Amino acid sequence: MSETTLTRKREHHFFRSGYLILVLLFIYLPIAYVMLFSFNDSKSMIKFSGFSLRWYEEMINNPDMLESLKYTVIIAVIATVCSTVIGTIAAIGISKARKLIRTIILEVNNLPVLNPDIVTAIGLMLLFLSMKVRRSIVTLTLAHITFCIPYVILSVLPKLRQLDDNVAEAAMDLGATPWKALIKVILPQIYPAILSGALIAFSMSFDDFVISYFTAGMDVQNISMYVYSMKRFNPAVNALSAVIVIVVTVILVLANLIPYLRNKKMNKEEQ
Repeated sequence: MSETTLTRKREHHFFRSGYLILVLLFIYLPIAYVMLFSFNDSKSMIKFSGFSLRWYEEMINNPDMLESLKYTVIIAVIATVCSTVIGTIAAIGISKARKLIRTIILEVNNLPVLNPDIVTAIGLMLLFLSMKVRRSIVTLTLAHITFCIPYVILSVLPKLRQLDDNVAEAAMDLGATPWKALIKVILPQIYPAILSGALIAFSMSFDDFVISYFTAGMDVQNISMYVYSMKRFNPAVNALSAVIVIVVTVILVLANLIPYLRNKKMNKEEQ
């Protein structure tokens, strides 16, 4: 290999690494900035005047913020569980459907994903109004479940396509009922995809604003609606954001670490 070729490869590697670093800085630098200024002693978002837990104390003593966070977590958990169950069952049904039916269903499933949030939000609001359903935490939760389901289906379906259909059929030939074949054979194989879909659904529900704004009632608001309704910026939001980032990071680490440790333990037992 000539020296010119090696030089070009080094330059290509350098620019590729530099581009990756810039992208990571663009994504994570604002998050680090918010977390840093959550410990700022003053209200300034430009000058760090000293380390303090002042805004964390204010966050804990702010009942409106805590209530909004409570509603956000409750709705996100309910939406995640329901959309994961419904989306997984729907994905299994779609994978077994005929090609034409599968294509039509997938195109319909892609509509909420490709549509702007405002279109989905107005559509759900008009649906509730036409049915004369008063907007409340129930309509807000139903709306979150509705727009989370397509993301779960899109996460689970590719994994289902990789499965061997003969495995489930062999289990039923050996005496397993369809339900047991689903629980004991299919679900363990698509578990990583289900977990990914659940995490996506949780994050989509947790930070949603547009759909929540149009489908929530006057008596309930999630954290994004609370921040939007603030008359002036409250630095306690920085503290709340830092807590959320830490909690989400811990969840992601555990979600990836637990399956890894379990697989490692199973490999040791097999050896």
